[in-house]
Amino acid sequence: MELLVAISAEGSIGGAARRMQISQQAASQRVRAFEKSLGLTLLARGTRGSLLTGQGRAVAEWAAGLVDTAHAVETAIEALRQEQTLSLRVASSMTIAEHLLPTWLVEFRRTQDANPALSTSVSLRALNSEQVTEQVSRGEVDLGFVEGSAPPDQVSHVDVRTDELVLVVAPDDPLARRRSIRAAQLAAIALTAREPGSGTRAVLEDALADRGLRAAPAAIELGTTTAIRETVRAGGAPAVLSRLAVRADLHAGHLVAVPVSGIDLTRTLRALWLGTGQPSSSAARALLDIACRRRASGPGDRHG
Repeated sequence: MELLVAISAEGSIGGAARRMQISQQAASQRVRAFEKSLGLTLLARGTRGSLLTGQGRAVAEWAAGLVDTAHAVETAIEALRQEQTLSLRVASSMTIAEHLLPTWLVEFRRTQDANPALSTSVSLRALNSEQVTEQVSRGEVDLGFVEGSAPPDQVSHVDVRTDELVLVVAPDDPLARRRSIRAAQLAAIALTAREPGSGTRAVLEDALADRGLRAAPAAIELGTTTAIRETVRAGGAPAVLSRLAVRADLHAGHLVAVPVSGIDLTRTLRALWLGTGQPSSSAARALLDIACRRRASGPGDRHG
């Protein structure tokens, strides 16, 4: 049937033979055998070549859908074979990589251990949200996790949970004694900040822009949430960080949260993947399911 579909597409038995990488003689023999099995004349043979008959065109049209289905089944079967030695490539923003993914990956590993036939090797890249989105868009990772603004149209996404940004200072910082500050006062502070492209930084800048404000230049830019947190603990400039990242330090009194009035610093954490529908990899779907089951967890939940 696939040869007949190729003849219809190429317009000749010779073209179909080249497409299928067989000799024209072999193609002719296959068509004759197929005609004999059906009891139909599919090709009109002449000195100038062979063309499909009306019956041949009808059979080729019907066969095209069956051939496509057969290819799809072959692809799916091959995917199942490959999943026996599956790898899962994940990219995540720093906050999610440090404070949510470890728990998700432990649960993921437990589910994998229950089915050794689907043993999965997981690789995790911790980047900023902009870089994660780029890698998902280019198909370099199977699943991405980002913070903040909506992703581009070419990727699918689902909201995993909401998060809150908080202004934190060292206990001996004068701001630690303030009951609250206004959004304009926050905008005027030279913060310890992440680099451009960070989801945390983008959410803060967008929230200030919604109030007609622009953030002051950073006192220092650092590449990880941990580095920022430790800098503030050591007496550096204040920072705006995820409550997930500073929860333990706030509880222990190593940092102090300063409320900011007149600005919304909540944000959405999202999972991204390339294509439509669900992620194509069963491992990616399993990890996504774990992340989404946690979406109702509050900030006080150790699992995040």
